[in-house]
Amino acid sequence: IFNFLGAISVDLGQDRIKPYLPTILTPLYRELNSTYAEQDPTLKNLSQEIIELLKKLVGLEAFSLAFSSVQKQANQKRAMRKKQRALQAVANPDIAARRKLKRHKNKEETRKRKIESLRPMYKAKRRRSHALKDLAMVE
Repeated sequence: IFNFLGAISVDLGQDRIKPYLPTILTPLYRELNSTYAEQDPTLKNLSQEIIELLKKLVGLEAFSLAFSSVQKQANQKRAMRKKQRALQAVANPDIAARRKLKRHKNKEETRKRKIESLRPMYKAKRRRSHALKDLAMVE
């Protein structure tokens, strides 16, 4: 998709690409700022190359305006999600408690995996049963 965005940008040219610039920059910005553990470095490099291409194509000023608008929009969405999560903790304490328990359980499992990888001789104690209640969020 990134290759497609770059090809379309070059094909449309400097004047016709400007209205679509924020739309094109949104996935590129998201890829550059993602913090996923299994992130593909080639994808990040490709998005950086396409951003450089767009910068040369439309000029620094137009690019900066579009990029800052995309950045501002992403920050607003992030803040809105954070605010909704905080409100949900107050409005629905049972859902928030389940989420907290699930997060704690995942953290515990991650810690055990980390210890096992650092010390292969050590085997962390893990839960045995694979019942339906273990698949649920709350036990």
